[in-house]
Amino acid sequence: MTAPNPVQDHLQIVMTGHVDHGKSSLLGRLYMDAGIIPPSLMARVQDICDRQGKAFEHAFLFDAFLEEQEQGITIDMARTFFAWEGRRYAILDAPGHREFLKNMVTGASRAEAAVLVIDAAEGVMDQSRRHGYLLKLLGIPQVAVVVNKMDLLGYGQAAFERVQAEYTAFLGGLGMVPMAFVPASARDGENVVRRDGRMAWYHGPTVLEALGAFQKPLQPLDGPLRFMVQDVYKFDERRILAGRVESGTLRPGERLVFLPSGKSGVVRRLERFPEGAPPESAPAGTSTGLTLVEQSFLERGEVACREAEAPEVSDRFRAHVFWMGREPLRLGHRYTLRLGTQEVGVEVEAIHHSLDASSLESREAPGGLNRYEAGEVVLRTLRLLALDPYQVCATTGRFVLVAGYDIQGGGIVTEVLASARDRLRSEALAREQAWREGAVSLVERRHRNGHGPALILFAGSRGSGKAKLARALERRLFEAGRQTVLLDSRNLRSGLSSDLPMEAGEESLRRFGEAAALLLHAGLVVVCVTNHLQLEAHPLLKELAAPHPVLTVRLLGEGEALPEDGTLGVPIDLDLDRAMEDVIRVMNPLIQLEPSITSVP
Repeated sequence: MTAPNPVQDHLQIVMTGHVDHGKSSLLGRLYMDAGIIPPSLMARVQDICDRQGKAFEHAFLFDAFLEEQEQGITIDMARTFFAWEGRRYAILDAPGHREFLKNMVTGASRAEAAVLVIDAAEGVMDQSRRHGYLLKLLGIPQVAVVVNKMDLLGYGQAAFERVQAEYTAFLGGLGMVPMAFVPASARDGENVVRRDGRMAWYHGPTVLEALGAFQKPLQPLDGPLRFMVQDVYKFDERRILAGRVESGTLRPGERLVFLPSGKSGVVRRLERFPEGAPPESAPAGTSTGLTLVEQSFLERGEVACREAEAPEVSDRFRAHVFWMGREPLRLGHRYTLRLGTQEVGVEVEAIHHSLDASSLESREAPGGLNRYEAGEVVLRTLRLLALDPYQVCATTGRFVLVAGYDIQGGGIVTEVLASARDRLRSEALAREQAWREGAVSLVERRHRNGHGPALILFAGSRGSGKAKLARALERRLFEAGRQTVLLDSRNLRSGLSSDLPMEAGEESLRRFGEAAALLLHAGLVVVCVTNHLQLEAHPLLKELAAPHPVLTVRLLGEGEALPEDGTLGVPIDLDLDRAMEDVIRVMNPLIQLEPSITSVP
């Protein structure tokens, strides 16, 4: 059997359920009965089974790793493809064992529909409920439930209806309504692709027909523009921002704002990979590249948008989180948050309640989230993040939490909260909008100087040598032809802010930031020694310096840890020339050296 119609659309489906409930076997039977499995693959799997002394199982068509076949469980995500009735399907066979839930979350994050498999004999298990909750958490809108292994119960209608009633009630508590319940037998092939009359009492779709009934979700073409920068490539004189349009439509000629940096630029053209005629637009779901009329230093993690429909920028938000780590999610603990292409350190500020994903029982104000619990939490990131509530845009409203190198949890943003940086950020934006340009633009200064502006902040304990290193950098930049100036916070305290008491920290910080902004507008590399400003104030200085790049250099004594916020750490006892090389290496991309200007020696 072959697909009679040309492929017209694509659909990604995740297959999930409790361990040993027959997901992989169901897929193997589906592909075999539909005539999709090539004879060579069937022969190879049969050979593996013969060598291992095992009877042939359809699951082995997907559980390709020897370890998985020996243990009889799916450990990783098996992704397969087939075309049928004018549609191309991508099927992800998700692990059922609870130890591998994080693999399921990772694989299912882009699925557009789901098939949840339940063993008719074992019935609804805790893992069946957890997977249902995860599908809700991930926002997968379409779910079909397959009640498998009906052959073990003589294809009886009562067993099917018992599972259907119990799981319908559970999903209803989550606000989910499955599109279909399908009684089936992967072993015998009943109701997978064909009907052999063993369940004459059932008049609904087969598994294959249920897949065909899934609707392709409408792409958010009319939603707010969200282009997530994945990487930046240099070709000849072009800096190509590569990424994916997650919402809206991207077009040449429009002005974009990049968040959280606040930089902006006009799209010169869209780039095609491989090289070809540039496209006239890139709708949601398209991976593309773009170049700007005026090049700007942008990095992975920026979110491009239109100013009138920008995502929110904050370092605090409320979220629903599902936790899978062996150690509980704890108040005050730090993790790594990945949201789209953004990655940042995050701290748990509050946990309001937890929910057992199996029973949906709630605990109020717990001290942490245990494994396989969900909860409402408040998270605070170590630097600003561009994000949306999940209902506005799924990609910028969905995230995972990482500890070490493993995904420990995932969640969705429910509310973006006020940040301590909001007032200063608003002030900086208002200043930029009201700025009266002189006769010489910053672009012209960049071309004349051979580089762009940047703010370099040196921090460290008293006697660490930060002032010595800052002055050495200023001298090295000047001798290399850079336009630079040293801004020492003591000069401002004894000058511009002499009327302020020492405790007037916020106003002193604001004046320092505004003075730095004036020098940045002049196109200078501003080297600062922040004697009277705590390291915690540096993120606020970044807000006042926006949209210009900022680099914090911290001199570290023995045993001092480096903050997880992009700060460059330099050991106090490092040779001055070596320390200078490290600073310049990180600084050069920030100031965007013109091709005709050699790097600082």
